[in-house]
Amino acid sequence: MSKKVTPLNPPNHSGSDGIKPKAVKRGCPVCKNPPHDAFAPFCSKRCADVDLGRWFNGAYSIAGQDGEAVVPANDRDDELD
Repeated sequence: MSKKVTPLNPPNHSGSDGIKPKAVKRGCPVCKNPPHDAFAPFCSKRCADVDLGRWFNGAYSIAGQDGEAVVPANDRDDELD
């Protein structure tokens, strides 16, 4: 009898040999060392803090032009009476 496939019971996607593929572990985004479980995806608190500092300093950003941001219609202050 086969198992019924449901969202809570997904099908087994193992290879033809029956062995499941291993998840790929990536290195620390800052220094490329292996990540540590306590600081994942970073290897240390130092690298996590370096990355946070980069966010605060604007090193990470999404390309765009000044004045390009759009305020959603349901977030406009000028519509309040």
